[in-house]
Amino acid sequence: MAQNAQEAIYIKLAHKDDLPTIMQFIEEGRKQLSNKGIPQWNNGYPSNLTMQQDIEADNCYMLMVGDQPAGCATLMLQGDTYYTHIVTGKWKQPGHPFATIHRVAVSDKFRGMRLSSYLFSAIISIAYEKGARNFRVSTHATNKAMQALLAKFGFTEQGTVYTGPNPDDLRNAFELNLK
Repeated sequence: MAQNAQEAIYIKLAHKDDLPTIMQFIEEGRKQLSNKGIPQWNNGYPSNLTMQQDIEADNCYMLMVGDQPAGCATLMLQGDTYYTHIVTGKWKQPGHPFATIHRVAVSDKFRGMRLSSYLFSAIISIAYEKGARNFRVSTHATNKAMQALLAKFGFTEQGTVYTGPNPDDLRNAFELNLK
């Protein structure tokens, strides 16, 4: 879908009636990852329940192009406990409060428009305005597209974290520290 130069690009908090659209984005993202041979978001994660909980906690944001939903991301201002302990490496700001960015997905209809950059910029800005200065995120070692996006925003790889209870939940961990 081509972007009309007069359409605003912005984010808004997701609401419970956005859940079917969000799950469509998640499924499209899951398929993209699978097609690239990236074993991330498999085995039903993130689930409908996970996204519903993100919405209910006011942690899920929708990326909009005009009045069209184009993507989503989760922002946890209180951080995620899985990111407290780093398995290998070291956090630059250990013990400091941090926000965590999760479950980033852009609709196939808008793929190629580089909207992930808008989404990340807006999410970081919202978190900053609410007092967050330290950010953590993780991705699979083979997810080079996400790693490139993180590098573009100044995130640096710090080591690895477990994002779940299973051995295959080991992810590359990235951190951004702002003043």
